[in-house]
Amino acid sequence: MRKFLNITEKFRFEENDLRALIQIVNVALIMMFGLSISWFGLSVAVIGLIKDVRNPNRHLNDFLMHGATAILNIYFLILLYNS
Repeated sequence: MRKFLNITEKFRFEENDLRALIQIVNVALIMMFGLSISWFGLSVAVIGLIKDVRNPNRHLNDFLMHGATAILNIYFLILLYNS
Protein backbone atom coordinates (compact mmCIF):
# COMPACT_ATOMS: atom_id res chain seq x y z
CA MET A 1 0.00 0.00 0.00
CA ARG A 2 2.82 2.40 0.87
CA LYS A 3 4.46 1.73 -2.48
CA PHE A 4 1.19 2.15 -4.40
CA LEU A 5 0.45 5.51 -2.72
CA ASN A 6 4.11 6.58 -2.95
CA ILE A 7 4.40 7.15 0.81
CA THR A 8 8.05 7.68 1.65
CA GLU A 9 8.01 9.02 5.19
CA LYS A 10 6.64 7.80 8.50
CA PHE A 11 3.02 8.67 9.39
CA ARG A 12 2.55 11.94 11.30
CA PHE A 13 -0.82 12.68 12.88
CA GLU A 14 -2.00 16.09 11.71
CA GLU A 15 -4.98 18.32 12.44
CA ASN A 16 -6.62 17.43 9.12
CA ASP A 17 -6.52 13.75 10.09
CA LEU A 18 -8.69 14.60 13.08
CA ARG A 19 -11.01 16.68 10.88
CA ALA A 20 -11.41 13.75 8.48
CA LEU A 21 -12.18 11.38 11.36
CA ILE A 22 -14.78 13.81 12.75
CA GLN A 23 -16.36 14.03 9.28
CA ILE A 24 -16.59 10.23 9.08
CA VAL A 25 -18.22 10.17 12.52
CA ASN A 26 -20.63 12.90 11.38
CA VAL A 27 -21.70 10.88 8.34
CA ALA A 28 -22.16 7.74 10.45
CA LEU A 29 -24.23 9.62 13.04
CA ILE A 30 -26.45 11.15 10.34
CA MET A 31 -27.02 7.69 8.89
CA MET A 32 -27.82 6.21 12.31
CA PHE A 33 -29.79 9.00 13.99
CA GLY A 34 -31.07 11.19 11.18
CA LEU A 35 -30.61 14.66 9.83
CA SER A 36 -30.76 16.46 13.19
CA ILE A 37 -27.12 15.44 13.72
CA SER A 38 -26.28 17.87 10.92
CA TRP A 39 -25.99 20.59 13.57
CA PHE A 40 -22.85 18.79 14.77
CA GLY A 41 -21.39 18.68 11.26
CA LEU A 42 -22.25 22.32 10.64
CA SER A 43 -20.56 23.42 13.86
CA VAL A 44 -17.43 21.41 13.02
CA ALA A 45 -17.35 22.94 9.52
CA VAL A 46 -17.77 26.49 10.85
CA ILE A 47 -15.03 25.96 13.44
CA GLY A 48 -12.84 24.61 10.64
CA LEU A 49 -13.53 27.68 8.50
CA ILE A 50 -12.66 29.97 11.41
CA LYS A 51 -9.42 28.07 12.02
CA ASP A 52 -8.61 28.24 8.30
CA VAL A 53 -9.03 32.02 8.28
CA ARG A 54 -6.83 32.42 11.36
CA ASN A 55 -4.13 30.04 10.07
CA PRO A 56 -1.15 31.91 8.56
CA ASN A 57 -0.43 28.93 6.25
CA ARG A 58 -3.76 29.07 4.40
CA HIS A 59 -4.64 26.53 1.74
CA LEU A 60 -7.51 26.82 -0.72
CA ASN A 61 -8.39 23.14 -0.37
CA ASP A 62 -9.06 23.63 3.36
CA PHE A 63 -11.53 26.44 2.62
CA LEU A 64 -13.20 24.36 -0.08
CA MET A 65 -13.46 21.28 2.14
CA HIS A 66 -14.97 23.11 5.10
CA GLY A 67 -17.18 25.30 2.92
CA ALA A 68 -18.57 22.24 1.12
CA THR A 69 -19.16 20.47 4.43
CA ALA A 70 -20.98 23.52 5.80
CA ILE A 71 -23.15 23.77 2.68
CA LEU A 72 -23.96 20.04 2.79
CA ASN A 73 -24.99 20.20 6.45
CA ILE A 74 -27.08 23.32 5.82
CA TYR A 75 -28.80 21.41 3.01
CA PHE A 76 -29.51 18.50 5.38
CA LEU A 77 -30.97 20.91 7.94
CA ILE A 78 -33.18 22.50 5.26
CA LEU A 79 -34.42 19.02 4.37
CA LEU A 80 -35.05 18.27 8.03
CA TYR A 81 -37.04 21.42 8.79
CA ASN A 82 -38.97 21.61 5.50
CA SER A 83 -40.33 18.07 5.73
